[in-house]
Amino acid sequence: MILNHIWGLYAHPVDEWKSIDQRHESMTFALSHILIIALLPCAAAYYASAHLGWSIGAREATFLTEQSAMTMAVAMYAGIIGATFALAYLIHWMAKTFGATPTFTQSLELAAYTATPAIMSGVAALYPELWFVTMAFLAGIAYSVYLLYSGVPILMHIPEERGFLYSSSVVTAGLILMVILMVTSAIIWTNGFGPEYM
Repeated sequence: MILNHIWGLYAHPVDEWKSIDQRHESMTFALSHILIIALLPCAAAYYASAHLGWSIGAREATFLTEQSAMTMAVAMYAGIIGATFALAYLIHWMAKTFGATPTFTQSLELAAYTATPAIMSGVAALYPELWFVTMAFLAGIAYSVYLLYSGVPILMHIPEERGFLYSSSVVTAGLILMVILMVTSAIIWTNGFGPEYM
């Protein structure tokens, strides 16, 4: 089953990384995982934006038009997939510096499975309070970072000391990637492509 690693990554991550490494799954398998997982936060964000309304503090709930919410959800989906591939490329590109020789499929597996908790935290949008969504996202990011640090030595077949440095480099690159996505979104919004409110 495509999503069979999710429970293992939460319940026993080190054993699950070893299982992922031993199976040598295909590019299609890793790609299918991220394509399905990315649907969850996008669907939640669409429903929350168009039907539940977002609350910020004591203000009344803010709603988007259904068309605008759908456009934002599709853009979010494309952003998640693009960011995962960019992270996989960075993992693959930096590998030689740390003495690893992964295939791009291994790099994509590491990026996809590491990003899973951060992506799935987007389901918190079903309770559209900014503080709650922010806390869920921070928890997802924290667990994703933990998965990265535990998975790099196993999937990249390098010692833990080098794996720590490699993981730290990937985290830094990932944070830069996140800032680039946020700045790009802000530029797009301020140039007339922002959402339409009801």
